[in-house]
Amino acid sequence: MRNWKFNHIDFSTYPEYTTNDLGVFWAPEKTTVKIWAPTAQMVELRLYKDGTKGEAFHKTNLQKVGQGVWSTILNGDYEGKYYTFRVNDGEWLDEAPGIYACCVGVNGLRGQIFNPNNTNPEGWVEDNGPRVKSFTDAILYETHVRDFSIDPNSGIENKGKYLGFTEAGTTAPSGVKTGIDHLEELGITHVHLLPVNDFATIDEEKPLDKYNWGYDPLHYCALEGSYSSDPYDGTKRIFEFKRLVKSLHDKGIGVILDVVFNHTFFAKESVFNQIVPGYFYRQKEDGSFSNASGCGNELASERVMVRRYIINALKYWVEEFHVDGFRFDLMGVMDVITMQQIRSELSKLDPGLLLYGEGWAADQSPMPEDLRAVKRNTPQLPGIASFNDDFRDALKGNHGDKKSKGFVSGLVLREETIKFGITAAVQHPQVNYDYMETVHMPWALEPSQCINYVSCHDNYTVWDKLKQSLPKASNDELKRRVKLAGALVLTSQGVPFLHSGLEFCRSKKGNGNSYKSPDTINQLEWNRKNEFIDVFRYFQQLIQLRKNHPAFRIDSSEEIRKHLNFCAKYQIGVVAYCIDTEGLDEEWKRIILIFNGNGEHITFPLPEGEFKRIASGDKINEEGIGKNISNEIEVESLSMTILAQL
Repeated sequence: MRNWKFNHIDFSTYPEYTTNDLGVFWAPEKTTVKIWAPTAQMVELRLYKDGTKGEAFHKTNLQKVGQGVWSTILNGDYEGKYYTFRVNDGEWLDEAPGIYACCVGVNGLRGQIFNPNNTNPEGWVEDNGPRVKSFTDAILYETHVRDFSIDPNSGIENKGKYLGFTEAGTTAPSGVKTGIDHLEELGITHVHLLPVNDFATIDEEKPLDKYNWGYDPLHYCALEGSYSSDPYDGTKRIFEFKRLVKSLHDKGIGVILDVVFNHTFFAKESVFNQIVPGYFYRQKEDGSFSNASGCGNELASERVMVRRYIINALKYWVEEFHVDGFRFDLMGVMDVITMQQIRSELSKLDPGLLLYGEGWAADQSPMPEDLRAVKRNTPQLPGIASFNDDFRDALKGNHGDKKSKGFVSGLVLREETIKFGITAAVQHPQVNYDYMETVHMPWALEPSQCINYVSCHDNYTVWDKLKQSLPKASNDELKRRVKLAGALVLTSQGVPFLHSGLEFCRSKKGNGNSYKSPDTINQLEWNRKNEFIDVFRYFQQLIQLRKNHPAFRIDSSEEIRKHLNFCAKYQIGVVAYCIDTEGLDEEWKRIILIFNGNGEHITFPLPEGEFKRIASGDKINEEGIGKNISNEIEVESLSMTILAQL
């Protein structure tokens, strides 16, 4: 029996291969095959006519060509044929498509030889995504391909598919816009898609039998087939995903991919271990797989060929699919140097690509935390942002405790962490870090390194969290609290991030971990948009306000410290601050923002001068609401007020 412990191996002795030509590449007259398998004694390539069944019609041995690489050339046109590799490193490993497969048949069992040019939709060569001047100009919107359109009331024909994002003019029964038109109407700048690379837990032949978010990678460079109209032909998923990207780009919306380079679904059985056993994974002292991902294994991003693989995979998604950035799942499992090199290499392709991730791990790693891309090491990651979970929990309560409360659910005397989020986790002299429960120091050097959010696919939706922590609250009260949460996220410095459906009070029926729950739990219920249309309109206005006013998206920490100050005397359950805008290309001379988390109205004293009300209660109007005001203002309960001085 094979020994799956590797403490007897020094992986640093494995040769590095620096040429970017590994994989299976079609041409009309020949197909070139190269894989890196430094421990192999033999490598066999098998060719098939079908993606799942039948015997191989051709077998050939690859030749060793140096630096751990094995290669062969297939003369003739093999487009549409399928392939696998078998590696013998003293004993035969399992058949696998290899780690470089970009096109696969159903369930990723076999790679598919294909002509990439035949997967391009019309106008693809001219396709480009939007680019923001500063990352703080972006407004991110996270969604899942299946959730987005699977609701029977979505009005979308291609439910649960990539093509669901390409359909214009769709509406719910009430007439409200759905799908891509909803995204355009809302005004976000980028869609963040949960994993679309090929993952393991959905049977692509029966795609609706199960559900999964997709954080269980099978192939990193191939697309998931359950979102395709034809999972048997790997080129269909490529063509249809490119149509998704182009449709969003045509609306001026960028596409961010959620990537999971911290672990694979399989460990011993993974494609990595069937080609180069042990090399792609970190091990504990006893040689067994370490588990900082909490999923049974963790990728060894620090090893030279693992790092090269990750970087080349990301470059492939940018070059072949025109994506506009990446979100790194459990980025804190990956090493700092790899993340730095990712930023450097991707910037050579396009400095406008957006990169951000979760600055934490799920369990202990043998790699010291000082060397990993955890949140407190964000200053070592220029051009890469981390999620501000401190702000998230301060807004609505601890993510794992359904009864806990935050600022928008009535918790008082904990406002310092709200100020921390408002200032984008950068150093600010008026934030008392000793009063914060979760962190006691700023961790971002610049506001572009801070992703501010109140919810994401993980844990309870905001609506469900509020209902559970405030069981006696009416729907009208809960709506006001959702609006207050959105107001704080969308007016704070840093980069705002919205979980899809937050804008119409999305519910997962109280499910706090819906990663494999059915569509009835996870789907975006489009009828809620009409039911909570006032909440949608409020978010729409908040987004437009942010876009119109640079004061809400200052792009340097120095400028935040210069222009933003907490100018008011403290009141319990209230956070207020001023932005003095001279030098910010802002039409308003001074802006005052007041967030009242109390269940009662408050009276707020104003500095000298006359102000117009821009936001009051659930209204936002940049031209002003009612008469100008001076001396003091009454601020409604559970609301944001914005005042502007010309």
